[in-house]
Amino acid sequence: MKTLLKAEHITQRFGGLVAVSDVSMEVGEHQIVGIIGPNGAGKTTFFNIITGLYTPTEGRVLFNDRDITGLKPYKVTDLGLARTFQNIRLFGDMTALENTMVGMHTRTGTTVLDAIFRTKKHHEEEKQCEEKAKEYLHQTGLYEYRYWLAKSLPYGLQRRLEIARAMASRPQILLLDEPAAGMNEQETADLMGFIEELQGMGYTITLIEHDMKLVMNVCEDIYVLDHGELIAHGAPSSIQSNPRVIEAYLGKEA
Repeated sequence: MKTLLKAEHITQRFGGLVAVSDVSMEVGEHQIVGIIGPNGAGKTTFFNIITGLYTPTEGRVLFNDRDITGLKPYKVTDLGLARTFQNIRLFGDMTALENTMVGMHTRTGTTVLDAIFRTKKHHEEEKQCEEKAKEYLHQTGLYEYRYWLAKSLPYGLQRRLEIARAMASRPQILLLDEPAAGMNEQETADLMGFIEELQGMGYTITLIEHDMKLVMNVCEDIYVLDHGELIAHGAPSSIQSNPRVIEAYLGKEA
């Protein structure tokens, strides 16, 4: 299996605080990989390093064998990594279609002047973007809501729209930060099926998640962080019975 993403010995310090300590990870093509751990374990910080929001104090990030450590987030997106965030970051007063079109901005060729003067090139590209955005909304089950304002969508569909917007940048890897956060049981079950559909479409997926049922059902490989350190790595069956993982979540006595 080809390795798409590799993090090598990542450490992130903020002053005297070590948020991530010597963490390494590999993600193979078409895999679904989970990153779990208690609150404050360093999961989102690790995601932020991979996607260029932070430059690690030590270590490096490789994507398709290219060193992308410290690249600006938009350059990371250009290369083929797209992410969602723990807190929904949609444009609430824009439609689902418009939000998805926003995700395409890194793949467009028109200039600011084209947009200001509404040139023929601008109109043609705008039309192409709209048609492509409709395809992504079809794929994510949101086509019938394409003209709804994002803020009017049910919570679970807002989460799905965030993923559609990420897909619009044409990534190889989708990085999902707590995609099931705030969802009810049915919405989470729908999300599980949707994530497996994304894998079937050819996406590689790495996700941070607290919902253990989702993680154990969809992830092939799991990394467990606690206080910034990698305490376990393996298949779901081995992670569920790992004493260090149980201790991290439930406490030593349990």
